[in-house]
Amino acid sequence: MTRRADGSRLDNFISSRSALVLAFAWGLAEATVFFIVPDVLLTLYGCRKLKPAINATVAALIGALAGGVLAYSFGYRDPDAARAFLAHIPAISPALISRVADQITDNGLAAVLLGPLKGIPYKLYAVEWGARREGLISLMLISVPARYVRFFLATLAARLIARFLTPLTEHRARKELAILAVLWIAFYGFYFSRFGW
Repeated sequence: MTRRADGSRLDNFISSRSALVLAFAWGLAEATVFFIVPDVLLTLYGCRKLKPAINATVAALIGALAGGVLAYSFGYRDPDAARAFLAHIPAISPALISRVADQITDNGLAAVLLGPLKGIPYKLYAVEWGARREGLISLMLISVPARYVRFFLATLAARLIARFLTPLTEHRARKELAILAVLWIAFYGFYFSRFGW
């Protein structure tokens, strides 16, 4: 099997509109109910084809912003129900929800910017911001860098690592996917050991 044939189906998908729809949907899901970050998908795209992957980061951002509006609205309408709902999502506990509330009390919007970089789900900040009936526009403005910087850097890092490992992987899709899978499994093993399932 040639190198081109090994990844051609995947590469064709990554360049398609369907890949953008998937990135949007993943961004939306993770900002509301899902517990696996869009970075997993974006790094897959990034290690294969950079330009379509960068386009996908924008789609994931738009999805995350849409999800942020939904999470904010839920918190705004019914804070207790929204917090109780969040506590049922893997790796989110009542203690973490309280920690996010304290961060917002102490740091305001800066907490929304910095929290997700520390591995704390963005949805907690969106719900808490809505529960406090703070401004949606200000949340959306800070959410752009809060979400996009990590999406972009993860995608770019995946591309750089894939290029560095080309002598080992020969840019073959199966080898790159295996390496990515090991890295993400290790990351989530550590993450769930830290925050719980």
